[in-house]
Amino acid sequence: MEAASGSSSSRNPTTIEEIFRDYKGRHAGLVRALTHDVDTFFAHCDPDKDNLCLYGYPNGSWEVTLPTENVPSDIPDPPLGINFARDDMDRKDWLFAVAIHSDSWLISMAFFYASWLSLNAADRDRLFTLINDLPTVYEAVREWLAVQDKSSEVSGSKSRIPLKRSRDGQSKSTSNMLEESDAENEEEHKVTLCGSCGEAYYNGDEFWIACDFCQLWYHGKCVSVTPTMAEKIDTYKCPFCTQKRTKQYSAVTGWI
Repeated sequence: MEAASGSSSSRNPTTIEEIFRDYKGRHAGLVRALTHDVDTFFAHCDPDKDNLCLYGYPNGSWEVTLPTENVPSDIPDPPLGINFARDDMDRKDWLFAVAIHSDSWLISMAFFYASWLSLNAADRDRLFTLINDLPTVYEAVREWLAVQDKSSEVSGSKSRIPLKRSRDGQSKSTSNMLEESDAENEEEHKVTLCGSCGEAYYNGDEFWIACDFCQLWYHGKCVSVTPTMAEKIDTYKCPFCTQKRTKQYSAVTGWI
Protein backbone atom coordinates (compact mmCIF):
# COMPACT_ATOMS: atom_id res chain seq x y z
CA MET A 1 0.00 0.00 0.00
CA GLU A 2 1.21 3.49 -0.73
CA ALA A 3 2.16 5.90 1.99
CA ALA A 4 -0.63 8.14 3.23
CA SER A 5 0.57 11.00 1.06
CA GLY A 6 -0.25 8.92 -1.99
CA SER A 7 2.83 10.22 -3.76
CA SER A 8 5.60 7.90 -2.65
CA SER A 9 5.33 5.50 -5.57
CA SER A 10 4.26 7.85 -8.36
CA ARG A 11 5.25 11.29 -9.56
CA ASN A 12 2.87 14.20 -9.34
CA PRO A 13 0.67 14.83 -12.41
CA THR A 14 2.08 17.28 -14.91
CA THR A 15 -0.75 17.52 -17.47
CA ILE A 16 -4.55 17.78 -17.43
CA GLU A 17 -4.78 14.17 -18.62
CA GLU A 18 -2.49 12.99 -15.81
CA ILE A 19 -4.47 14.94 -13.19
CA PHE A 20 -7.66 13.30 -14.43
CA ARG A 21 -6.01 9.87 -14.43
CA ASP A 22 -4.95 10.49 -10.82
CA TYR A 23 -8.51 11.58 -9.96
CA LYS A 24 -10.08 8.59 -11.70
CA GLY A 25 -7.82 6.11 -9.91
CA ARG A 26 -8.48 7.64 -6.49
CA HIS A 27 -12.20 7.80 -7.32
CA ALA A 28 -12.23 4.08 -8.19
CA GLY A 29 -10.50 3.22 -4.91
CA LEU A 30 -12.98 5.23 -2.84
CA VAL A 31 -16.00 3.78 -4.65
CA ARG A 32 -14.60 0.29 -4.16
CA ALA A 33 -14.12 0.90 -0.41
CA LEU A 34 -17.67 2.16 0.05
CA THR A 35 -19.41 -0.46 -2.10
CA HIS A 36 -17.78 -3.80 -2.94
CA ASP A 37 -15.38 -3.67 0.05
CA VAL A 38 -17.78 -1.94 2.43
CA ASP A 39 -17.68 -4.61 5.15
CA THR A 40 -13.89 -4.51 5.23
CA PHE A 41 -13.96 -0.71 5.24
CA PHE A 42 -16.47 -0.69 8.08
CA ALA A 43 -14.28 -3.02 10.15
CA HIS A 44 -11.20 -0.81 9.64
CA CYS A 45 -13.01 2.27 10.99
CA ASP A 46 -12.70 1.31 14.65
CA PRO A 47 -14.06 4.17 16.81
CA ASP A 48 -11.59 3.22 19.56
CA LYS A 49 -8.68 4.24 17.34
CA ASP A 50 -7.32 7.75 16.74
CA ASN A 51 -8.44 10.03 13.91
CA LEU A 52 -8.66 7.93 10.77
CA CYS A 53 -8.90 8.99 7.12
CA LEU A 54 -10.03 7.15 4.00
CA TYR A 55 -7.46 7.50 1.22
CA GLY A 56 -8.01 6.56 -2.40
CA TYR A 57 -4.84 6.06 -4.42
CA PRO A 58 -4.06 6.61 -8.12
CA ASN A 59 -3.72 2.85 -8.67
CA GLY A 60 -7.34 2.25 -7.66
CA SER A 61 -6.61 0.94 -4.17
CA TRP A 62 -7.78 2.40 -0.86
CA GLU A 63 -6.64 2.55 2.75
CA VAL A 64 -7.99 3.61 6.13
CA THR A 65 -5.10 5.10 8.06
CA LEU A 66 -3.85 8.02 10.12
CA PRO A 67 -3.24 11.33 8.36
CA THR A 68 0.23 12.49 7.41
CA GLU A 69 2.32 14.07 10.13
CA ASN A 70 3.58 16.92 7.96
CA VAL A 71 2.23 20.35 8.90
CA PRO A 72 1.13 21.60 6.49
CA SER A 73 0.56 18.39 4.57
CA ASP A 74 2.31 17.92 1.21
CA ILE A 75 -1.09 17.40 -0.40
CA PRO A 76 -4.65 17.82 0.91
CA ASP A 77 -5.71 15.19 3.46
CA PRO A 78 -9.17 13.60 3.58
CA PRO A 79 -11.48 14.49 6.50
CA LEU A 80 -10.23 13.37 9.90
CA GLY A 81 -12.09 11.12 12.29
CA ILE A 82 -14.46 9.31 9.96
CA ASN A 83 -14.33 6.40 12.41
CA PHE A 84 -15.80 8.32 15.36
CA ALA A 85 -19.26 8.58 13.82
CA ARG A 86 -19.37 4.96 12.70
CA ASP A 87 -21.45 3.62 15.59
CA ASP A 88 -23.35 6.84 16.33
CA MET A 89 -25.08 7.08 12.96
CA ASP A 90 -27.26 4.90 10.80
CA ARG A 91 -24.81 2.90 8.67
CA LYS A 92 -26.27 4.15 5.38
CA ASP A 93 -26.18 7.79 6.52
CA TRP A 94 -22.59 7.32 7.69
CA LEU A 95 -21.54 5.90 4.33
CA PHE A 96 -23.27 8.79 2.55
CA ALA A 97 -21.40 11.29 4.74
CA VAL A 98 -18.05 9.62 4.05
CA ALA A 99 -18.86 9.55 0.32
CA ILE A 100 -19.72 13.27 0.22
CA HIS A 101 -16.55 14.22 2.09
CA SER A 102 -14.57 11.92 -0.20
CA ASP A 103 -15.95 13.79 -3.22
CA SER A 104 -14.79 17.05 -1.66
CA TRP A 105 -11.33 15.61 -1.09
CA LEU A 106 -11.07 14.35 -4.69
CA ILE A 107 -11.91 17.80 -6.03
CA SER A 108 -9.41 19.43 -3.67
CA MET A 109 -6.72 17.02 -4.86
CA ALA A 110 -7.44 17.69 -8.52
CA PHE A 111 -7.44 21.47 -8.13
CA PHE A 112 -4.39 21.35 -5.87
CA TYR A 113 -2.50 19.90 -8.82
CA ALA A 114 -4.22 22.35 -11.17
CA SER A 115 -3.03 25.28 -9.07
CA TRP A 116 0.44 23.79 -8.75
CA LEU A 117 0.67 23.65 -12.53
CA SER A 118 -0.81 27.16 -12.85
CA LEU A 119 -3.58 25.99 -15.16
CA ASN A 120 -5.58 28.81 -16.65
CA ALA A 121 -9.37 29.13 -16.53
CA ALA A 122 -9.89 27.26 -19.81
CA ASP A 123 -7.70 24.36 -18.69
CA ARG A 124 -9.42 24.18 -15.31
CA ASP A 125 -12.78 24.13 -17.06
CA ARG A 126 -11.58 21.28 -19.28
CA LEU A 127 -10.38 19.37 -16.22
CA PHE A 128 -13.68 19.82 -14.44
CA THR A 129 -15.57 18.67 -17.54
CA LEU A 130 -13.57 15.43 -17.54
CA ILE A 131 -14.26 14.96 -13.83
CA ASN A 132 -17.95 15.76 -14.22
CA ASP A 133 -18.39 12.95 -16.75
CA LEU A 134 -17.86 10.46 -13.90
CA PRO A 135 -20.53 9.83 -11.27
CA THR A 136 -19.62 11.27 -7.89
CA VAL A 137 -18.61 8.87 -5.14
CA TYR A 138 -21.87 9.76 -3.41
CA GLU A 139 -23.91 8.92 -6.52
CA ALA A 140 -22.13 5.57 -6.93
CA VAL A 141 -22.63 4.68 -3.26
CA ARG A 142 -26.28 5.78 -3.29
CA GLU A 143 -27.03 3.67 -6.34
CA TRP A 144 -25.16 0.66 -4.96
CA LEU A 145 -27.04 0.82 -1.66
CA ALA A 146 -30.34 1.17 -3.50
CA VAL A 147 -29.53 -1.96 -5.47
CA GLN A 148 -28.59 -3.82 -2.28
CA ASP A 149 -31.87 -2.81 -0.65
CA LYS A 150 -33.83 -3.95 -3.66
CA SER A 151 -31.97 -7.25 -4.03
CA SER A 152 -32.43 -8.04 -0.35
CA GLU A 153 -36.19 -8.02 -0.97
CA VAL A 154 -35.88 -10.59 -3.72
CA SER A 155 -34.30 -13.86 -2.65
CA GLY A 156 -33.16 -16.78 -4.73
CA SER A 157 -31.99 -14.72 -7.70
CA LYS A 158 -28.56 -15.23 -9.20
CA SER A 159 -29.09 -13.08 -12.29
CA ARG A 160 -26.52 -10.43 -13.16
CA ILE A 161 -27.10 -8.28 -16.23
CA PRO A 162 -23.60 -7.76 -17.73
CA LEU A 163 -22.22 -11.17 -18.62
CA LYS A 164 -18.73 -12.03 -19.80
CA ARG A 165 -19.07 -15.43 -21.42
CA SER A 166 -21.61 -18.14 -21.94
CA ARG A 167 -21.06 -21.39 -20.08
CA ASP A 168 -19.23 -22.89 -23.05
CA GLY A 169 -16.65 -20.11 -22.77
CA GLN A 170 -17.74 -18.11 -25.81
CA SER A 171 -17.72 -14.33 -25.49
CA LYS A 172 -21.03 -12.60 -26.12
CA SER A 173 -22.18 -9.01 -26.17
CA THR A 174 -24.17 -7.79 -23.20
CA SER A 175 -27.28 -7.24 -25.31
CA ASN A 176 -27.24 -10.85 -26.56
CA MET A 177 -26.75 -12.21 -23.08
CA LEU A 178 -29.69 -10.18 -21.76
CA GLU A 179 -32.15 -12.48 -23.52
CA GLU A 180 -30.57 -15.55 -21.93
CA SER A 181 -30.55 -13.85 -18.54
CA ASP A 182 -34.23 -13.02 -18.86
CA ALA A 183 -35.07 -16.58 -19.78
CA GLU A 184 -33.10 -18.03 -16.87
CA ASN A 185 -34.43 -15.63 -14.27
CA GLU A 186 -37.40 -13.33 -14.57
CA GLU A 187 -37.45 -12.39 -10.90
CA GLU A 188 -34.86 -9.64 -10.98
CA HIS A 189 -32.55 -7.56 -13.14
CA LYS A 190 -29.77 -6.66 -10.74
CA VAL A 191 -27.85 -3.49 -11.53
CA THR A 192 -24.11 -4.00 -11.40
CA LEU A 193 -21.46 -1.38 -10.74
CA CYS A 194 -18.12 -1.39 -12.53
CA GLY A 195 -15.41 -2.36 -10.04
CA SER A 196 -13.09 0.23 -11.60
CA CYS A 197 -15.02 3.42 -12.34
CA GLY A 198 -18.10 2.78 -10.18
CA GLU A 199 -20.56 3.47 -12.99
CA ALA A 200 -23.66 1.30 -13.20
CA TYR A 201 -24.79 -0.84 -16.11
CA TYR A 202 -26.85 1.24 -18.52
CA ASN A 203 -25.93 0.52 -22.13
CA GLY A 204 -26.86 -2.90 -23.45
CA ASP A 205 -24.22 -2.61 -26.17
CA GLU A 206 -21.31 -2.10 -23.74
CA PHE A 207 -18.94 -5.00 -23.21
CA TRP A 208 -18.35 -6.06 -19.59
CA ILE A 209 -16.06 -8.71 -18.14
CA ALA A 210 -16.12 -10.44 -14.75
CA CYS A 211 -13.07 -11.28 -12.65
CA ASP A 212 -12.99 -14.99 -11.84
CA PHE A 213 -11.22 -14.25 -8.55
CA CYS A 214 -13.03 -11.33 -6.85
CA GLN A 215 -16.29 -11.88 -8.83
CA LEU A 216 -16.58 -8.16 -9.62
CA TRP A 217 -17.63 -6.82 -13.01
CA TYR A 218 -15.78 -4.26 -15.12
CA HIS A 219 -16.33 -2.26 -18.27
CA GLY A 220 -14.03 -3.80 -20.85
CA LYS A 221 -12.71 -0.31 -21.60
CA CYS A 222 -11.84 0.25 -17.92
CA VAL A 223 -9.58 -2.81 -17.77
CA SER A 224 -8.42 -2.65 -21.41
CA VAL A 225 -10.09 -5.91 -22.48
CA THR A 226 -12.00 -6.24 -25.75
CA PRO A 227 -14.58 -8.93 -26.66
CA THR A 228 -12.02 -10.48 -29.01
CA MET A 229 -9.44 -10.67 -26.22
CA ALA A 230 -12.04 -12.14 -23.83
CA GLU A 231 -12.68 -15.07 -26.19
CA LYS A 232 -9.08 -16.19 -25.64
CA ILE A 233 -9.19 -15.86 -21.83
CA ASP A 234 -10.10 -18.99 -19.88
CA THR A 235 -9.69 -17.43 -16.42
CA TYR A 236 -9.72 -13.65 -16.12
CA LYS A 237 -7.93 -11.87 -13.26
CA CYS A 238 -8.65 -8.14 -12.94
CA PRO A 239 -5.84 -5.58 -12.42
CA PHE A 240 -6.73 -5.24 -8.72
CA CYS A 241 -6.42 -8.98 -8.04
CA THR A 242 -3.24 -9.13 -10.10
CA GLN A 243 -1.80 -6.25 -8.12
CA LYS A 244 -2.87 -7.86 -4.83
CA ARG A 245 -1.09 -11.08 -5.82
CA THR A 246 2.06 -9.16 -6.76
CA LYS A 247 2.11 -7.42 -3.37
CA GLN A 248 1.68 -10.73 -1.55
CA TYR A 249 4.55 -12.23 -3.53
CA SER A 250 6.74 -9.20 -2.81
CA ALA A 251 6.01 -9.44 0.89
CA VAL A 252 7.07 -13.11 0.94
CA THR A 253 10.13 -12.84 -1.29
CA GLY A 254 11.30 -9.38 -0.34
CA TRP A 255 11.25 -8.27 -3.99
CA ILE A 256 9.65 -4.91 -4.75
